[in-house]
Amino acid sequence: MSQLPYMLRETAGSLRKNVAMVASVVLVTFISLSFVGAAALMQLQVNQMTEDFHDRLEVSVFLCTDASTEANCPTGAVTGEQQETIEEMLDDGAASQYVESWRYESQEEALENFVEGREESVRAAALTPEDMPESYRITLVDAEEHPILSELFAGVPGVENVADQQEVLDQIFGILNGLTVVVVIIAAVMILCTVLLVSTTIRLSAFSRRRETSIMRMVGASKSMIRTPFLFEGIIAAVFGSLLACAATWVIAEFLLGQWLPTQVTGILFITGMDSFVIMPGLVLAAAGLAGLSSWITVRRYLRV
Repeated sequence: MSQLPYMLRETAGSLRKNVAMVASVVLVTFISLSFVGAAALMQLQVNQMTEDFHDRLEVSVFLCTDASTEANCPTGAVTGEQQETIEEMLDDGAASQYVESWRYESQEEALENFVEGREESVRAAALTPEDMPESYRITLVDAEEHPILSELFAGVPGVENVADQQEVLDQIFGILNGLTVVVVIIAAVMILCTVLLVSTTIRLSAFSRRRETSIMRMVGASKSMIRTPFLFEGIIAAVFGSLLACAATWVIAEFLLGQWLPTQVTGILFITGMDSFVIMPGLVLAAAGLAGLSSWITVRRYLRV
């Protein structure tokens, strides 16, 4: 323990002597771990969106209209008897065990929902209620069971088709996951640059202090006493860079995802700055671990004691 103050002084002196290289390690660590933090935030957002959308996932059972040509619609528009059969399936029949709740959407309501937000559309303005299908909007007990419900209603008389939002959601999540992979690849390249830069910094530091090292060996200093300040140097620089990356991660989560995007995109639950605190310990530990390992390998290879 008595050697610790000395090693800390040596580390502080070396940091002052190699300000430019240390600053480079800090900046590269900051940039690389910011990419890592951004990738982690994107994955958190994808997970939250998946959970939120699955909770709200609806299966839409569209009923036959006069213009329907499907085999299930031989008489054209759905009949009252066919609707009763469908509702019995939802309430007490084969589909009831999968259904949490359902609601009927009339042609007028369907047109109103379609036109909402499309007031400037010429196509929307030309539509009439008769152009829109009636439907049943079904919320499931377990969103993963939507294929079962689609199969149950696929051949029922009066049902034109069955649709759910899963295909659209899969496309959205596929894009987001693809972006996450790209960010992770960039982060991996930057982390490699950080490791190499830490190694180079420690090597140059060891070279500049070779005379002091020789004197310490002559007076009987232990290997750990000689090597530890170099390890501290790499770890401190990397950890400082990781703290800047933590700050950047919080800024992205709080202001971009938590405040700005909700005003631009409605209907999506975004993560906030509080969620970024889950990521921060991992960034700091990753920086300390990578820098420590890189420094340890470097001093063992280039610092002969």
